[in-house]
Amino acid sequence: MSHVIRDKEKMLNRVKRILGQLEGVHRSLEEGADCSDVMHRVATVRGAIDSLMAEVVEDHILDHMIDPSRRPSSVESRAAQELIDVIKTYLR
Repeated sequence: MSHVIRDKEKMLNRVKRILGQLEGVHRSLEEGADCSDVMHRVATVRGAIDSLMAEVVEDHILDHMIDPSRRPSSVESRAAQELIDVIKTYLR
């Protein structure tokens, strides 16, 4: 996955933020925080993971399925963008 290697530092920083958010969930549970606080924290983690997944999938589609070196047609490019938009909407 060349795009992951290319954006390795960016991806690692996102994962570190997600780990920090997950540690917040852990602390909330250990401290007996209110249910709504825990749910908000879990939702935040889920959103961050979904955003990371959407970015990886988008890059995969654009780098591996469309193959920019062969100059995809406008129909192929449009179909890829529609798929990316649907995935992003689904993961929100």
